[in-house]
Amino acid sequence: MNSIDILVLGHLERNEDGSVKPNDTWSSSTLIRTDDGHNIVVDTSRKFMLPAIKTSLKQIGKVFPEDIDIIVLTHAHSDHIENNGLFKNAKIYLHKDEECDVPGIIRIDKETQIAKGVRIVPTPGHTMGCVSVFVDSDKHYAIVGDAMPLQDNYIKRKIPATHVDADLAEQSMKKIIAYADIIVPGHDQPFSVNKH
Repeated sequence: MNSIDILVLGHLERNEDGSVKPNDTWSSSTLIRTDDGHNIVVDTSRKFMLPAIKTSLKQIGKVFPEDIDIIVLTHAHSDHIENNGLFKNAKIYLHKDEECDVPGIIRIDKETQIAKGVRIVPTPGHTMGCVSVFVDSDKHYAIVGDAMPLQDNYIKRKIPATHVDADLAEQSMKKIIAYADIIVPGHDQPFSVNKH
């Protein structure tokens, strides 16, 4: 069965005017270990979270940075991508509409299966190239980056405060909620979806 571990819980701080405090904001980073032998990291967070990622990998055990063979970046904002270099053997997947200078990126533009029971699913709105990772395991897990940055977005059915297209953001949230039993948001702890 595919397994999921949170390497870093994301966090978000805002200024009084609602703008994000960059030095106090970082993304979640999530490890997926698949039935067919892949070790996938979704988002690599901020540079200052590197020690926390290394500690989490040590605590999980049997997975070293060099064992990560796939990175999926939900989008190219700096708070999600700054530790890519830790995983030197990983192929990096990113949507074609995201601006990023990292060499060797595999660009995708549609739903893409990357391992058994693991799919990259376009969920635009926050940015045009936002993607989520849908994982079939004991439950359906959606690792969604900033398509749904906080649990509050789910509770209030409120699209991300920062977005480029409100209609697409709303459609993406509906797609995520329809699939997921558990959502791993970009800047908050995982939470369950009420299916009733």
